[in-house]
Amino acid sequence: MNISFADISLTKSGALAVLVTEAATPRGVAAEIDKKTDGALKRAMKAAGFTGKAESAIEILAPKGLGASRVLLVGVGKTGDLDKAVLEKAGGIIVGRLEKDKETAGAIVVEGISSARVTAADAAAHVALGAALRAYKFDKYKTAKGGNHKDAKKELKTVSIMSGGAAAARRAYAPLSKVAEGVCLARDLVNEPANILHPAEFAKRARALSKLGVKVEVLSEAQMRKLGMGALLGVGMGSEHESKLVVMRWEGGKANDKPVAFVGKGVCFDTGGISLKPPAGMEDMKGDMGGAACVTGLMHALAARKTKANVVGVIGLVENMPDGKAQRPGDIVTSMSGQTIEVINTDAEGRLVLADALWYTQNRFKPKFMIDLATLTGAIMVALGKEHAGLFSNDDKLSRQLGDAGMAEGEKVWRLPMGPAYDKLINSRFADMKNVGGRDAGSITAAQFLERFVNKVTWAHLDIAGTAMSSPQTPTNHSWGAGWGVRLLNRLVADNYEA
Repeated sequence: MNISFADISLTKSGALAVLVTEAATPRGVAAEIDKKTDGALKRAMKAAGFTGKAESAIEILAPKGLGASRVLLVGVGKTGDLDKAVLEKAGGIIVGRLEKDKETAGAIVVEGISSARVTAADAAAHVALGAALRAYKFDKYKTAKGGNHKDAKKELKTVSIMSGGAAAARRAYAPLSKVAEGVCLARDLVNEPANILHPAEFAKRARALSKLGVKVEVLSEAQMRKLGMGALLGVGMGSEHESKLVVMRWEGGKANDKPVAFVGKGVCFDTGGISLKPPAGMEDMKGDMGGAACVTGLMHALAARKTKANVVGVIGLVENMPDGKAQRPGDIVTSMSGQTIEVINTDAEGRLVLADALWYTQNRFKPKFMIDLATLTGAIMVALGKEHAGLFSNDDKLSRQLGDAGMAEGEKVWRLPMGPAYDKLINSRFADMKNVGGRDAGSITAAQFLERFVNKVTWAHLDIAGTAMSSPQTPTNHSWGAGWGVRLLNRLVADNYEA
């Protein structure tokens, strides 16, 4: 869908949507439309009890006096409560309604919509962002032969955001559009089936970021073996697809400035290995690379908007399959750090991938901080559901920054405890540690495991098992893969680490 910006005009054909704050009668552009339609808006508002509350909407079809096919009024609530999240939801609601009604073109009027927290230009830009995110679809594998392919002629192709300052709104939207691209890239990666997106294909798509100026390296199994990455390599031994480690670097800051680093778990498909998962729901394990998808989408967003910071993204890409060559419960592997790990359960594989990826990142790049993202534990969904990601960290400042960024972007995190009492649960009789700590505190012991590979670097772990895939449907997301984390981490960098 193409998004453009224009001055306000009521002469265009197609659907016309107008944002309104709470009021008993039409005001501004809505009042002008009401006059042109002989009071149709006012009558509709009264009949429906519509006052402009946030996320409410009414619709008038083919109103007399206008060339529009329909007029849609969407409420954004009281002016004092107006924020960017409300505006993004409004943009998403409008696109959803227009798609449902099979409109091919629409215009959204954003006039008189601003507050102490949101300028008029930002209001229009965030409506556009919400529209862009809601318009995302993953239907590339639907065919006419299957009888479920949508008629392309009836798809919503263009949306024009109309405001009193189109040029300023266009400028405000420019960096947001790059973030939207990053979110949609992450969604694409999570939604792809595993027979298409195996480690080599994922690495190929990450290489495409070089077009934006990102420096991309792909390490082979031979290279990782030379580095001693026995933990990561052990996970992929049962797969016919070779494991990969992808390193992405964006150098937008000062030459001598330490980078910030993001590390993603990229298990392209997880059967559980020899510790085989139950069949029901196993198809969802194509999304077990949500952390790697987020890091890749984030690197796209940061590079595309030319962030003034040095950023490193590292993703470990593997496939966890049962096979005669696969690692077994009871095996002991040696990680790149030199620490040994007893593999109690081969389905606790993501932490093995991250162990080597984290050690490699801190050892090579000496970053200001490392944040890893992983669809790591089912236990985090038991604790937090799908509304928050679990946050674990060795640093209070970084935790606060992540919390603030999450609230600002609607990608919320909740910090859980760590400590020596939990850490001892992963001690092993035969090795330096074991990869699971038992039923209790499963998400916490997973984080304790990862902390043993950060070498006292400032670090945070985000367990996104509940937010990255099979995610809640919202006004701005109707995708199975949400692209969760791209906006959160982009905001973290923008607010705290750009020059």
